[in-house]
Amino acid sequence: MSGSDDSLFAPPEAAWQRVSPALVRMRRTVLLSTLGVLALLLIGLEVVLDLPVWLWPVTAAVVLGLAGFTWWMIGRNARRWGYAELEDELYVTRGALFRRLVVVPYGRMQYVDVQAGPVERAYGLARIQLHTAAPGTSAHIPGLRAEEAARLRDRLTAAGEAQAAGL
Repeated sequence: MSGSDDSLFAPPEAAWQRVSPALVRMRRTVLLSTLGVLALLLIGLEVVLDLPVWLWPVTAAVVLGLAGFTWWMIGRNARRWGYAELEDELYVTRGALFRRLVVVPYGRMQYVDVQAGPVERAYGLARIQLHTAAPGTSAHIPGLRAEEAARLRDRLTAAGEAQAAGL
Protein backbone atom coordinates (compact mmCIF):
# COMPACT_ATOMS: atom_id res chain seq x y z
CA MET A 1 0.00 0.00 0.00
CA SER A 2 1.48 3.35 -0.98
CA GLY A 3 1.79 6.39 1.29
CA SER A 4 -0.93 8.23 -0.63
CA ASP A 5 -3.36 5.40 0.14
CA ASP A 6 -2.48 5.63 3.85
CA SER A 7 -3.06 9.39 3.81
CA LEU A 8 -6.67 8.75 2.82
CA PHE A 9 -7.18 7.19 6.26
CA ALA A 10 -5.13 9.68 8.31
CA PRO A 11 -6.47 12.46 10.53
CA PRO A 12 -5.51 15.89 9.18
CA GLU A 13 -3.50 17.18 12.14
CA ALA A 14 -3.24 14.57 14.87
CA ALA A 15 -1.66 11.21 15.59
CA TRP A 16 -3.71 8.08 16.09
CA GLN A 17 -4.36 6.81 19.60
CA ARG A 18 -4.33 3.03 19.36
CA VAL A 19 -6.44 0.57 21.33
CA SER A 20 -4.94 -1.47 24.16
CA PRO A 21 -2.78 -4.51 23.33
CA ALA A 22 -4.97 -6.36 25.87
CA LEU A 23 -7.64 -6.46 23.13
CA VAL A 24 -5.44 -8.90 21.18
CA ARG A 25 -4.90 -11.10 24.25
CA MET A 26 -8.63 -11.09 25.02
CA ARG A 27 -9.70 -11.98 21.48
CA ARG A 28 -7.06 -14.70 21.18
CA THR A 29 -8.17 -16.18 24.51
CA VAL A 30 -11.75 -16.27 23.22
CA LEU A 31 -10.47 -17.96 20.04
CA LEU A 32 -8.63 -20.65 22.04
CA SER A 33 -11.69 -21.21 24.24
CA THR A 34 -13.87 -21.59 21.16
CA LEU A 35 -11.39 -24.07 19.68
CA GLY A 36 -11.49 -26.09 22.91
CA VAL A 37 -15.28 -26.31 22.80
CA LEU A 38 -15.17 -27.20 19.09
CA ALA A 39 -12.64 -29.98 19.79
CA LEU A 40 -14.88 -31.45 22.49
CA LEU A 41 -17.88 -31.35 20.12
CA LEU A 42 -15.90 -33.06 17.36
CA ILE A 43 -14.71 -35.77 19.74
CA GLY A 44 -18.32 -36.27 20.85
CA LEU A 45 -19.42 -36.60 17.22
CA GLU A 46 -16.72 -39.22 16.62
CA VAL A 47 -17.92 -41.25 19.60
CA VAL A 48 -21.61 -41.02 18.64
CA LEU A 49 -21.40 -41.29 14.84
CA ASP A 50 -18.28 -43.46 14.41
CA LEU A 51 -16.96 -41.25 11.58
CA PRO A 52 -14.31 -42.53 9.13
CA VAL A 53 -10.71 -42.28 10.34
CA TRP A 54 -9.54 -40.27 7.29
CA LEU A 55 -11.95 -37.45 8.19
CA TRP A 56 -10.06 -36.52 11.38
CA PRO A 57 -6.79 -35.29 9.84
CA VAL A 58 -8.70 -33.35 7.18
CA THR A 59 -10.97 -31.73 9.77
CA ALA A 60 -8.03 -30.96 12.06
CA ALA A 61 -6.06 -29.37 9.20
CA VAL A 62 -9.00 -27.19 8.16
CA VAL A 63 -9.80 -26.10 11.73
CA LEU A 64 -6.16 -25.40 12.60
CA GLY A 65 -5.63 -23.52 9.34
CA LEU A 66 -8.65 -21.31 9.98
CA ALA A 67 -7.58 -20.83 13.60
CA GLY A 68 -4.08 -19.79 12.51
CA PHE A 69 -5.47 -17.30 10.01
CA THR A 70 -7.88 -15.92 12.64
CA TRP A 71 -5.03 -15.65 15.19
CA TRP A 72 -2.99 -13.61 12.69
CA MET A 73 -5.97 -11.42 11.69
CA ILE A 74 -6.81 -10.64 15.33
CA GLY A 75 -3.37 -9.07 15.80
CA ARG A 76 -3.38 -7.29 12.46
CA ASN A 77 -6.91 -5.94 12.90
CA ALA A 78 -6.30 -4.68 16.46
CA ARG A 79 -3.23 -2.75 15.27
CA ARG A 80 -5.44 -0.93 12.75
CA TRP A 81 -7.98 0.34 15.31
CA GLY A 82 -7.35 3.94 16.27
CA TYR A 83 -8.94 7.25 17.08
CA ALA A 84 -7.89 10.89 17.01
CA GLU A 85 -9.53 13.69 18.97
CA LEU A 86 -9.54 16.96 17.06
CA GLU A 87 -11.09 20.27 18.01
CA ASP A 88 -14.44 19.72 16.26
CA GLU A 89 -14.60 15.99 15.48
CA LEU A 90 -13.46 12.52 16.39
CA TYR A 91 -11.75 10.35 13.76
CA VAL A 92 -12.05 6.56 14.10
CA THR A 93 -10.19 4.17 11.80
CA ARG A 94 -10.21 0.39 11.59
CA GLY A 95 -9.77 -2.54 9.27
CA ALA A 96 -6.88 -4.71 8.20
CA LEU A 97 -8.20 -5.92 4.84
CA PHE A 98 -11.04 -3.45 4.38
CA ARG A 99 -10.03 -0.06 5.78
CA ARG A 100 -12.59 2.39 7.12
CA LEU A 101 -12.44 5.94 8.45
CA VAL A 102 -15.40 7.52 10.24
CA VAL A 103 -15.41 11.20 11.15
CA VAL A 104 -17.92 12.10 13.87
CA PRO A 105 -18.53 15.84 14.40
CA TYR A 106 -18.96 16.51 18.12
CA GLY A 107 -22.04 18.61 17.41
CA ARG A 108 -23.78 15.61 15.78
CA MET A 109 -23.34 13.27 18.74
CA GLN A 110 -26.53 12.39 20.57
CA TYR A 111 -24.98 10.27 23.30
CA VAL A 112 -21.92 8.23 24.20
CA ASP A 113 -22.42 4.64 25.38
CA VAL A 114 -19.71 2.81 27.37
CA GLN A 115 -19.98 -0.99 27.55
CA ALA A 116 -17.90 -3.77 29.09
CA GLY A 117 -18.91 -7.42 29.13
CA PRO A 118 -17.54 -9.94 31.64
CA VAL A 119 -14.59 -10.98 29.45
CA GLU A 120 -13.69 -7.34 28.70
CA ARG A 121 -13.86 -6.48 32.41
CA ALA A 122 -11.54 -9.41 33.20
CA TYR A 123 -8.98 -7.77 30.90
CA GLY A 124 -9.67 -4.25 32.21
CA LEU A 125 -11.20 -3.18 28.90
CA ALA A 126 -14.30 -1.32 27.76
CA ARG A 127 -15.74 -0.14 24.45
CA ILE A 128 -17.33 3.14 23.50
CA GLN A 129 -20.24 3.54 21.09
CA LEU A 130 -20.95 7.02 19.69
CA HIS A 131 -24.52 7.58 18.56
CA THR A 132 -25.48 10.31 16.11
CA ALA A 133 -28.66 11.28 14.29
CA ALA A 134 -27.29 9.71 11.09
CA PRO A 135 -26.46 6.00 11.42
CA GLY A 136 -23.62 6.30 8.89
CA THR A 137 -21.64 8.58 11.19
CA SER A 138 -22.02 6.50 14.35
CA ALA A 139 -18.80 4.86 15.48
CA HIS A 140 -17.45 2.48 18.07
CA ILE A 141 -14.04 1.93 19.63
CA PRO A 142 -13.30 -1.44 21.28
CA GLY A 143 -10.35 -2.38 23.46
CA LEU A 144 -9.99 0.78 25.51
CA ARG A 145 -8.52 0.57 28.99
CA ALA A 146 -11.34 1.31 31.46
CA GLU A 147 -9.67 4.57 32.57
CA GLU A 148 -9.24 5.71 28.96
CA ALA A 149 -12.86 4.83 28.17
CA ALA A 150 -14.04 6.95 31.12
CA ARG A 151 -11.78 9.85 30.08
CA LEU A 152 -12.90 9.64 26.45
CA ARG A 153 -16.57 9.40 27.47
CA ASP A 154 -16.25 12.56 29.57
CA ARG A 155 -14.27 14.39 26.86
CA LEU A 156 -16.73 13.48 24.10
CA THR A 157 -19.74 14.35 26.22
CA ALA A 158 -18.26 17.74 27.12
CA ALA A 159 -17.26 18.43 23.50
CA GLY A 160 -20.73 17.44 22.26
CA GLU A 161 -22.43 19.69 24.80
CA ALA A 162 -20.13 22.60 23.93
CA GLN A 163 -20.80 22.16 20.20
CA ALA A 164 -24.56 21.89 20.77
CA ALA A 165 -24.54 25.04 22.92
CA GLY A 166 -22.78 26.91 20.10
CA LEU A 167 -25.52 26.11 17.56
